[in-house]
Amino acid sequence: MFRRSRILPLLLLAVLIAGCSALRIGYRHADTYFSWRVDEYFDLNSQQKQDFNERLKRQLAWHRYEQLPEYAVFVETAVKKGQAGLAREDIMWFVSGIQSRYRIIINHGIDDAVDLLMPLSPEQIIALQKQWDKDNRKFAKDRALDGPVAERKFEREKRVKDEISDWTGRLTDEQEEKIVALFQAVPFINHLRYQDRIRRQKEFLELLKLRTNRQVFHEKLHAWLLDWDHGRSPEFVQLSAEVYAKRIQFYLAVEKVLTPEQRQTAWQRLQNFADDFKSLSKKSVNAGAAPTLADKLALLCLPALDACLPE
Repeated sequence: MFRRSRILPLLLLAVLIAGCSALRIGYRHADTYFSWRVDEYFDLNSQQKQDFNERLKRQLAWHRYEQLPEYAVFVETAVKKGQAGLAREDIMWFVSGIQSRYRIIINHGIDDAVDLLMPLSPEQIIALQKQWDKDNRKFAKDRALDGPVAERKFEREKRVKDEISDWTGRLTDEQEEKIVALFQAVPFINHLRYQDRIRRQKEFLELLKLRTNRQVFHEKLHAWLLDWDHGRSPEFVQLSAEVYAKRIQFYLAVEKVLTPEQRQTAWQRLQNFADDFKSLSKKSVNAGAAPTLADKLALLCLPALDACLPE
């Protein structure tokens, strides 16, 4: 029942450039998507494109055959825990599991990320900033950050209803009303997320200034990726902790609002993800195959807890 708890691989550069947004793409077409996306941000030259594609191919192969089998076990364990009765500890275990898998990907991909970022030209960094400006405007617009309180409230309520129904199937009007009422206890935090998003982008641009020294750049970039919370404002840290606790209470309360059939639909969908992970880890890429549920998952961009729970 978590919109962003989609346990799939990310390419390290996607973490760098995409901010805190999950990208809904097909797993089998990840190479094509990332090649297009990175070029959109950096306007790569032909040699950079070739280097990126070769490294990407290796990263995806590693993830597909070494990580997906373990993901399947993780998800199946989550299903068993949830079907036995969802508890606060289960949610915390699940979030912690996603965080640990994020760290594995960072540790495995950091060398390639450094090598790909070091040759960037000043013009390519300007291209990155322009794309970020575009993304930031969309982030603010989608959440009505510049609108009146009533509009922000409406967008937030619509988002959480869509997220729950995406897992459970259609909700009744009465269920939607109860879910919205329960969600009122969760504080507004998107304005601080937006500010922190800008902060992280500025930090990344400062890091790029160190790329003439590979050792220093590698060390600083690696630390920056692993410690996503470092540098956050005290206000954001405090409110994030409150939001985390309130959201756990929200999910536990929502489960009681659902019918047995809706709960089973959600857990079955999660089980289907595990089944797809197993299938993808064994079969070769077949572009003509029908897309599986795993194909439709998002590639993970996880700034600690923030990417695990709906906004």
